[in-house]
Amino acid sequence: MRRALITDVHGNREALEAVLEHAQAQGCTRYAFLGDYVGYGADPGWVVDCVGEFVARGALAVRGNHDAGVVAAPAATMVPLARQVVAWTRAQLGAAQLDFLQSLPLAHEEGDLLFVHANAFAPARWEYIVSRHDAARSLQATRCGYTFCGHVHEPRLYHLAGRHCADFVPHPGTPVPVPSHRRWLALPGSAGQPRDGNPAACYAVFESAEPTLTFHRVPYDHETAARKILAAGLPEVLAQRLIDGR
Repeated sequence: MRRALITDVHGNREALEAVLEHAQAQGCTRYAFLGDYVGYGADPGWVVDCVGEFVARGALAVRGNHDAGVVAAPAATMVPLARQVVAWTRAQLGAAQLDFLQSLPLAHEEGDLLFVHANAFAPARWEYIVSRHDAARSLQATRCGYTFCGHVHEPRLYHLAGRHCADFVPHPGTPVPVPSHRRWLALPGSAGQPRDGNPAACYAVFESAEPTLTFHRVPYDHETAARKILAAGLPEVLAQRLIDGR
């Protein structure tokens, strides 16, 4: 079974459409959405509705910090630019869309798999995994052998063998064996807001039979997505991010 791992769409319709088309071509039959469907992009309503339709058909989805900020209040750690967009986004969504975001859990376990936006040790505090120490702390906080996280906008894969944690940046399109005798934490990277200098959308595919993880980069019409941000009256820096991939 192949499952697409998609996170941090951030209101980017063009990116999500491209990723979903690519995932279907890869033979994905299941989908996991790891949070932050809104924020920064010009199409939050469309993205929320799209994810909601997938959930209605059996996909799983968890809540991200931008989603939580829209339905409640931004976290104290959220930067001013993100707070500005949260207020704009809230005004774009209807009651049903807000209710959907509110209904999402912070984390979801399925057998040996954990799906969470930020981390396993304190999902509601929205702390980032930016080091081996962070990854080890997250892996040690769950009984699951495989943890899939969003929040960090660059793809990376960590593994824990005993007390030793290692990491590497995966090569797009190359399957990585992830045997169950080690513990794994995967960051698929952001579909709608990649920040590693490459504007192509990120996502990953988990093949449970082997098992393997394959990280993908999907070019999409980021120029149209950027123009829509400007047309919506959102800050120009958000449009430029999509062009630069930063």
